[in-house]
Amino acid sequence: MDELLQEFIAETQETLEALAGEVVAWEADPGDRDRLDAIFRFFHTVKGSCGFLNLPRFERLSHAAEDVLSEIRAGNRTADPATVSAVLGIMDRIAELAEAVAIGAALPDENDDYLIGALAEREQGAATEELAPTVEPIRQGGAQAVPRTIRLPLSLIDQLMNGVSDMVLARNELSRKLRERTSDPELESVFERLSTCVADMRDSISKTRMQRVERLFTAIPRMVRDLGRELGKRIDLVLEGGDVEMDREMVEMVVDPLTHIVRNSIDHGIETPEQRRALGKPEAGTLKVQARQSGNQIVIEVSDDGQGIDTARLVEKSIASGKLTREAAAKMSESEKLELIFQAGLSTAQQVTAISGRGVGMDVVRANVERIGGVIALHNQIGRGLRIALRVPLTLTIIPGLIIRSGGLHFAIPRAAVVEILHDNNETLHIAEVGGAKIATIRTVRHSMIDLEDVLGMEKVVQPGPRAIMVVRSATGVPFALGVAAVDNHEELVIRPASPLIMATGVYAGMTLPDNGKPMLLLDAAGLANAARLPNIVDERSIDQLEDSGDGEARVEMVSALRFEELSGERRLIKLSLVERVEDVDATLFGRSGGNAFVRLDGRLVPVANGAHSFATGHVSALRLRDGSQEACYPVAAVLDIVEMPAVPDMVAMQGALSGVAVVDGEHLEVLNPFALFASLPGGPIVERRRGRCVLADSEDGWTREILAPLLRQAGHDVLLGLPQDEAVDPADVVLSSGGDISQAAEILGCRIVQLRASPRPTGPEDGSIYRYDQDALMAAISGTRR
Repeated sequence: MDELLQEFIAETQETLEALAGEVVAWEADPGDRDRLDAIFRFFHTVKGSCGFLNLPRFERLSHAAEDVLSEIRAGNRTADPATVSAVLGIMDRIAELAEAVAIGAALPDENDDYLIGALAEREQGAATEELAPTVEPIRQGGAQAVPRTIRLPLSLIDQLMNGVSDMVLARNELSRKLRERTSDPELESVFERLSTCVADMRDSISKTRMQRVERLFTAIPRMVRDLGRELGKRIDLVLEGGDVEMDREMVEMVVDPLTHIVRNSIDHGIETPEQRRALGKPEAGTLKVQARQSGNQIVIEVSDDGQGIDTARLVEKSIASGKLTREAAAKMSESEKLELIFQAGLSTAQQVTAISGRGVGMDVVRANVERIGGVIALHNQIGRGLRIALRVPLTLTIIPGLIIRSGGLHFAIPRAAVVEILHDNNETLHIAEVGGAKIATIRTVRHSMIDLEDVLGMEKVVQPGPRAIMVVRSATGVPFALGVAAVDNHEELVIRPASPLIMATGVYAGMTLPDNGKPMLLLDAAGLANAARLPNIVDERSIDQLEDSGDGEARVEMVSALRFEELSGERRLIKLSLVERVEDVDATLFGRSGGNAFVRLDGRLVPVANGAHSFATGHVSALRLRDGSQEACYPVAAVLDIVEMPAVPDMVAMQGALSGVAVVDGEHLEVLNPFALFASLPGGPIVERRRGRCVLADSEDGWTREILAPLLRQAGHDVLLGLPQDEAVDPADVVLSSGGDISQAAEILGCRIVQLRASPRPTGPEDGSIYRYDQDALMAAISGTRR
């Protein structure tokens, strides 16, 4: 029985946590039958289980809520705010009872009758209905099968994670030892198999520690609803990014800071409907909470369109409390004034309430965030709103990283952040100083450049060899060039949070313990860019324009792309919007005419964008591309999947049919340039010419029979050894001769003649023959494109 009771309590607590937001969303949309049914099923399940487990108070409360929800389902009652509040009150009481049963504590039952009685009350008037917030959470479409699960103690999961972390470190150390030994292919093969098993185990166990950020969001709709009704404010709540995953411990540690920030936004930020009308704003304020993964960090942003932070009031409060002098305040910049919000005991509230005003605020939030190795940033616009960004690391996560050396010390950097590595003596790289700043030009593309020693205040160590230049993709800025002494190695790194003092510098994302056992700091690409004051993707003016249009985000624009494998084996990307469809095409439908490859599709000839026309298999996968009016076919080896890539590649390199390189899931992929792709297609319609034979006049010559004839057959030509005796030569045929000059016979034969010579050099200016080992010239002459 004890085991069944524990199972019931655990399931009840989990369901209550998930349903709190659903009840608020159901209030905003009473016609949502799916949500109503889910809430009803919860109370029905609790009532049924309580009879077996002898929990009469659970049964009484759930039965009362079930009766009211049954009336609503039958259409005999509406889901007014009073009913929703009563249902939420019942859920709160069941949660309190579940917690008490779990810890073995007693709970007085004097309020149960009051809660049950509140269910019978009907809402009088519609004034309070206007205060219900609108919730827009991310919902999963369609019915999904319930996954099979088991319950495990968290201590066991932690123990597994620590064990696999030690296993990764041991694997790295073994790898280093093997590199120091002489090569042993058999041993290396066994080690590779071991590495694959360790990597698979690492990924699987890491997922057991990860939880969706959605858990952080479950309590927010209820909080916004209750505070909005209490303060008389209308609030539209938008939740985004609930499917992002982060470490379980991080989820638990971020709950309190996030809750405080949301309460502050409602209390201090968003105005009352009357105030917003007077300011020309919509009566309902907007509160947006979103989460996203940025490299090896999770970014949680809370933004509102309220009044922002009045920095003048902050200064006056700080002066009045004796923490700041007027002389010092006169010299402060706007950003420094904004930092005063993090002073202990400082509050901008006019009076002390149950919600705020006691001065226990943003200083505690910052301390809690920094304690877990995170940072907090503010973007304030007085009268227009405030955006607060929390950047917290993925702790105890294993990521692929590069070990770099700079200033005589070793650092680590996530491999996914590095787009390209080259030496400073590379011919494609040019470094120049402009106005005291370094500019690195790589294949005509310019990047801002910084040296790691300069950013960290270290002295450059003189070295005999070249320095390494890395093109780094910053999560909050454009790619930039980072100069280091050398890139020494790449390893799987176990990431742990660094101390608050180190994280406060803003250039580190945590620490790691490599295979040599010496702690190493993990660099944060965005922090390095900010410390060096490199240009961001959007400047302040762009941010203002985005916020004027209702979107205050400053993020990289992403587009859908198709990831595929070329016939030659490379993995590349192409914008999905260009792909009309993917299909298998019979290889015999491909051909070549006038130097252009084509394929016969739907009774017409379609140009082949990559020039492929002969294949080893009977069928080939092909992308049907269209630019709006023109169609093209692009044969590929395999279509892999659909991914999101930056609209502008991380490394722009306009070369041939490629526009650059994008990093997707840590993999560097070349991106096809649609402009160059369609520009290379023939301008007019393709006319399929009948291909003539290659007639080899010197049929008895050994070179002609053993070398030339096989070459032409491999190129797809029909080869005839010797001049035909019983038939005329077709005008489309081409006669090739490596013997005497037969050019005078062209008029007699009525076809083109290609004369081959054995010497690499022509005999004179009038010599129109072709060196027999010049394959390109030979094929051009046969196709008729040689001039």
